[in-house]
Amino acid sequence: QVQLVESGGGLVQAGGSLRLSCAASDRTFSSYHMGWSRQAPGKEREFVSGISWSGGSTYYADSVKGRFTISRDNAKNTVYLQMNSLKPEDTAVYYCAAGRWTSDYRKVSGYSNWGQGTQVTVSS
Repeated sequence: QVQLVESGGGLVQAGGSLRLSCAASDRTFSSYHMGWSRQAPGKEREFVSGISWSGGSTYYADSVKGRFTISRDNAKNTVYLQMNSLKPEDTAVYYCAAGRWTSDYRKVSGYSNWGQGTQVTVSS
């Protein structure tokens, strides 16, 4: 089972940027779709972005489209989430996820392994 460790969260002002990273332990990292979800206090978890195993296809929720960019470096077993133009409503714990290449990278149901999360707080 792949182990995932997120980093890069923190406190930022509205309009600012952060880049989240997620390092995976599995040497077969390139065979996994990778994604990010988030959960704000009192709200359901929201799947915000996914990237196919090859990196050739990406998905974004409407709430982050045009502001967030997902990418991966298979040589480093790492996936990134670049977050720009951050808003207070982006405040949440962000979780990295991995799913087998046979699953649908655009859906949360396609992911079976989750990290512990990293807190992102956007102040107004």
